[in-house]
Amino acid sequence: MRQLLLSLLALPVLAYGADMAPDTQSNHLRDPNAYSDGYTLDSGPYVLPGPRQLHMADEDNFGHLLADEFEWQEGGVGAYDMQAWYGGTFNRVLVKAEGEYQNSQLEDARTELLWDHAISAFWNLQAGVRSDNGEGPARQWLALGVEGLAPYWLDVEATAYVGDNGRTAARVEAEYDLLITHRLILTPKAEMNLYGKSDQARGIGSGLSDASLGLRLRYEITRQFAPYVGFEYQRKLGNTADLARSEGDHAGETKWLAGVRFWF
Repeated sequence: MRQLLLSLLALPVLAYGADMAPDTQSNHLRDPNAYSDGYTLDSGPYVLPGPRQLHMADEDNFGHLLADEFEWQEGGVGAYDMQAWYGGTFNRVLVKAEGEYQNSQLEDARTELLWDHAISAFWNLQAGVRSDNGEGPARQWLALGVEGLAPYWLDVEATAYVGDNGRTAARVEAEYDLLITHRLILTPKAEMNLYGKSDQARGIGSGLSDASLGLRLRYEITRQFAPYVGFEYQRKLGNTADLARSEGDHAGETKWLAGVRFWF
């Protein structure tokens, strides 16, 4: 009798799982009308007469600004990693900006203007342009990549670039929020950059150019405002490290840092 009851209780779960096949689920989680059997707010037998009275949030455009890193680093270096977007659920205009400045001078900066398009429940396709500024000549690139949430709640960005004179590059970044409490959050972050050919004017060698590993501990006073402390290890690799040593610079360094994360 106990097994019979358990089997009966499991039937709704099995039926629900059968309806939610992996392909259907991934394709329709962002579609507000995926499970309405064709009935929508402006078609079907249940449409209200007169002008439309109800609008859903996914039909409007919104804007968002996130300063994921806005910090001071050991050695008098200021650094930022920010992004802003405007659009809807499926398509957005996205701006990414990351860089460092010292003594009121911009040392290095990467700015991207992208079209951000949802391709599944947790992944977006991104395409656009990138501009590198700071020390050395400016460089422009075409960009194509993905950004999303990998298994185990890992935030991942992977982008490939094509520039002038046959230049190519790739960038991979991953980070994870570890909740110590509901307000105290530890975030490890790793980043790697690769280049297809050397660019001595900007101190870049071909191959795996550089990598960094950071650890930041933030306290969310509110969800929108969180000061943090941490450290970051930066390492130049391969031909890029050789170029740095030839200029009398260190190939690797560890910096303590403090900053604030905010969004609205």
